[in-house]
Amino acid sequence: MFKKIIMALTATTLIASPIVTAQAQAAPHQERHEVSRTTVKHKANGRTVVKKQTVVRKDTGRRWAKGQRFDRRYATNYRVVNNYRDYRLSAPPRGYHWVRSGNDAVLIAITSGIIGAVVGSAIR
Repeated sequence: MFKKIIMALTATTLIASPIVTAQAQAAPHQERHEVSRTTVKHKANGRTVVKKQTVVRKDTGRRWAKGQRFDRRYATNYRVVNNYRDYRLSAPPRGYHWVRSGNDAVLIAITSGIIGAVVGSAIR
């Protein structure tokens, strides 16, 4: 009896594991911002033609997390922050420096590029 229960649980686990891993590997949600522009053109015969054009741009901001490798190509408004006290950030440990990515302050290891800390909306 006990052996049948163990076999049933094992079979259920083997069947359900591909479904769970497929959900875990789904692409992360990317926000899109719609920007609409209106262009007005006048014709010679007195008629006005209004042409509406909608441009969809992908959000280029990235959410950084501790332990990730920082790549400055994906950082918006990338700058090294030397005046960290002005932004109420702690002094970086030896081998680290503060970097600006958008409005976030990111503490990065200089040699490896691994993120040590992220302070959201620290820089305005």
